[in-house]
Amino acid sequence: MSPDNLYGYTPSIPAAVIFAVLFCGTTLAHLIQMMKFQCWYFLPFTTGGIFQIVGYVCRVVAHYHLSSIPIYAMQSVLILLAPPLYAASIYMVLGRSIVHLHAEKSSLIPVRWLTKIFVSGDVFSFLLQSAGGGLMATGKESSYNTGSYVVIGGLVVQLIFFGVFVMVAACFHYRMLREIGQKTEEDRQRRESVRRRSSCVAVLWTLYTVSALILARSVFRLVEYKTGYNGYIMTHEVFGYIFDSLLMFLVMIVMNLYHPAAIIGTGKEDAELQAQRNGNVWL
Repeated sequence: MSPDNLYGYTPSIPAAVIFAVLFCGTTLAHLIQMMKFQCWYFLPFTTGGIFQIVGYVCRVVAHYHLSSIPIYAMQSVLILLAPPLYAASIYMVLGRSIVHLHAEKSSLIPVRWLTKIFVSGDVFSFLLQSAGGGLMATGKESSYNTGSYVVIGGLVVQLIFFGVFVMVAACFHYRMLREIGQKTEEDRQRRESVRRRSSCVAVLWTLYTVSALILARSVFRLVEYKTGYNGYIMTHEVFGYIFDSLLMFLVMIVMNLYHPAAIIGTGKEDAELQAQRNGNVWL
């Protein structure tokens, strides 16, 4: 990398255009689904898709402006910050699923705190990555190195919270399945409860899938920033497209195909019921 070329390579126009179009398609679908189901908790997720679109459009422009710091900053920061926005909605889906099932007792963490804890951690990770991305985008190697350590810190926070989130979801999943078996045997009249819980298993598997994809992407980013400003990964864009762009596109597509709101709905009525039980709850 040099002042004349902030990337260490010339960004590929075809690759950037392809992913800009792909993210445009899936983001548009999410906008339609969000309005159809009125699931406004998917607003951060959809915003992440918009970040991706603008980021890859900037990479197209970057092909002709290799030394432009503003363009480098925009594409770098927007693509970096999209996954934390996905995570915010993913965390809220679990909380809403638990309330939808009236299965608060099966949650390892009280539902009134679950979403608050994970979204707060996600916001902290987002802020760290934003600050680090801003430093990296100055185009100076010294600032880049400092910023990369800040970004690494943000990614570590994201990995920790995502790891705990998956464990909490898996624990809830296990307890829920155990209760389904018990209620099927003990109370055959509660078929609706069993049906509702069985359908929500699909939501949990969707969360596992997208969480695994985001975790894999975060590990890749950790390795990328750890290898440094002039590292092999950083100076070869193919790795970014395989282990970031492709994985994040799959996250959005999976959520299109198995949209949680199709099963748990808007969550408005469930949230109101939970609020009546335990006071104000942030879901």
